[in-house]
Amino acid sequence: MTTGVRRRMGVDERRAQLICVALELFSRRSPDDVSIDEIAAAAGISRPLVYHYFPGKMSLYEAALRRAADDLAGRFLEAHEGPLGARLLRVMGRFFDFVEEHGPGFSALLRGGPSGGPSTANVMIDGVRQAAYEQILSHLRVVSPPARLQLVVRSWVSLAESTALLWLDGRPVPRAELELQLVHDFAALVSVSAAYDGEVAAIALRIFAQEPADGPFGDLLGRLTALSPGGEDRRPSGACRPAPSDPRAGTAALA
Repeated sequence: MTTGVRRRMGVDERRAQLICVALELFSRRSPDDVSIDEIAAAAGISRPLVYHYFPGKMSLYEAALRRAADDLAGRFLEAHEGPLGARLLRVMGRFFDFVEEHGPGFSALLRGGPSGGPSTANVMIDGVRQAAYEQILSHLRVVSPPARLQLVVRSWVSLAESTALLWLDGRPVPRAELELQLVHDFAALVSVSAAYDGEVAAIALRIFAQEPADGPFGDLLGRLTALSPGGEDRRPSGACRPAPSDPRAGTAALA
């Protein structure tokens, strides 16, 4: 029979425990609704001892937010192997894993934390967005992106965030379908931008030429083809789209 004797933790270990406990609570409910007393009870320590390690709930929230922000940024890391569409689909899978794991905490994180929260919370969230932006550009193999491509990538990161926030309210669309749709959204945003910019067109054609017909981008092309008159008889096969000799001659890469 166990005696229930509590093991004494070192300073770093106790701080790490409190961060994990706080993150778990903030993941299930808005930080505004979580009290220091609840955090102390969940950690098995007294309220004054929480204040010994953190000056207040806001400082503990910041530490938990940093842990969550680092985790979320890490979800966008992906090996540069295989077609881009499949890579983005795996990234969206990990992104929605985070969304489901953290629920209300994810909502609070993207909305800037609790009411009256510190500006550092917004700085951390912006850091996640910047990390995601840089990861996508690295997968596109673009060092100095043209202005329209910058807008496309940042818009897509924002779209993924807002879509996830809306999806959490009732989950009206199956998660797997939404993940695929967001990858399709990326291809569509790039294609529309390519219609206006020769540099983006060249990048788009390079990407799409490497996509298999059975990949996410090929799937989108098939769906769009089916929408056109007689489209069912003209569904694509083979590569997603061969690149023309002059990029400006085929800027609508998925048209």
